[in-house]
Amino acid sequence: MVLVYGLMTLILLILIYLIIVIFAPILKVTLQPIEIAKVPSAAPDNRENVTFEVNGLNISGWFYGVDDVSPCIVMSHGFSGTKDMELEKYALKFNQNGYSVLTYDYRYYGSSEGEPRQLYSGPSQLEDLKAAISYARSKRNVNDIILWGTSASASYGLVIASEDHDIAAVIAQCGAYDHKVDSKLYTKDLGMGFFFKLFVHGQRDKGRSRFGLSAHKYPAYGKAGSIAMISREGAVEGITLLAKNSTTFVNETCARLALMPHIKDPVAVSKDVNCPVMLLVCEEDNLVSPMSHVRVIENLKKPILKKYPVGHFEIYMGKWYEMATDDMIQFLKEVNGE
Repeated sequence: MVLVYGLMTLILLILIYLIIVIFAPILKVTLQPIEIAKVPSAAPDNRENVTFEVNGLNISGWFYGVDDVSPCIVMSHGFSGTKDMELEKYALKFNQNGYSVLTYDYRYYGSSEGEPRQLYSGPSQLEDLKAAISYARSKRNVNDIILWGTSASASYGLVIASEDHDIAAVIAQCGAYDHKVDSKLYTKDLGMGFFFKLFVHGQRDKGRSRFGLSAHKYPAYGKAGSIAMISREGAVEGITLLAKNSTTFVNETCARLALMPHIKDPVAVSKDVNCPVMLLVCEEDNLVSPMSHVRVIENLKKPILKKYPVGHFEIYMGKWYEMATDDMIQFLKEVNGE
């Protein structure tokens, strides 16, 4: 009888806890909006607005075609990013070197459909990438697929290429691959208490979704120590630079992110990747560990490693952007036997 009463008391306490977390306005979040453009930039002549469907949702993309038959580089943006955040300059440079390009917004982001907005799901984003690949393969002048990912999406190319051996090559920039190594970086700087807070916020958002209530969100990128998914020194300043020409970026993420399922382990699946893979590592990165790539490199059959003495966001801009993209072009020429 004592055991029964104890169990009932425990269940009651859990219910009270969940009711408070889900319904009571006790979890305050300071949103950190990022200033974005009010008017979209002029579209280049070869940019085509395209859509393709995934699970009944329309995914918005931009296809940058070239005149000749060529490989298509399918580009996936980083965490909470949108296709109008700096990816176009990469696409045009690849065009100049003979490659067509497809960029797209994941469901729940940018110009793509899906509710709630700003909901991050790794498995869902992999489905979107697979649909983007299928769409690119349907284009008349495309003869091969190359996957390009950066930051949160850098590992997506490894996962896809481990399953789809028709992928010609993968380019992965400043990615988080080794969860054990990356977790140590964050827990060392922020402590376990910080992640417990994110977990409680996640419970609130997940619980509210069960009752059809509005999503509970916190910033995707925040000042160091603040409640945000990326709570690191320089994160707000870096994403502000990347988003300055965007009209669709929103610096928020649904808090249930902390409870969402993960994709396959990039380290484990890298053993099954047959195509050439280029990894670009930022040696002064504080968003992912500069050592996150080590076990992936050991597992890959055809790796190319390039390192740059910069932080996470610097590789997107200025001379480091030029150097990194020149290295990518050289890698692609070698893949094509040029």
